[in-house]
Amino acid sequence: MALLITVTIVHIIVCAFLILVVLLQSGQSGDIAAAFGGMGSQTAFGSRTTATVLTKATTWAAIIFMLTSITLSVITARHSHRSGSVLEGTRSAPAQSAPAKK
Repeated sequence: MALLITVTIVHIIVCAFLILVVLLQSGQSGDIAAAFGGMGSQTAFGSRTTATVLTKATTWAAIIFMLTSITLSVITARHSHRSGSVLEGTRSAPAQSAPAKK
């Protein structure tokens, strides 16, 4: 149970960090020439500069996000006391027949 809480807290922190890092980055065509249809100083597939600190932080945050997501899924599946279908306990509505044609 403590592992589930710890992984959940780490997952929430990574989610918030990932959102902030993505929002802080500029787009690939962020220069003024892109507004008028030109590519400016960038090539067709983006600039070929080395990875900045923000892109490295985004990559690592995405990796940690995926790992915590998978971990939470596995922990929840193993600690689930229910087995079977999600709809197992629901009542099914009686089937309505179509009105007879005259």
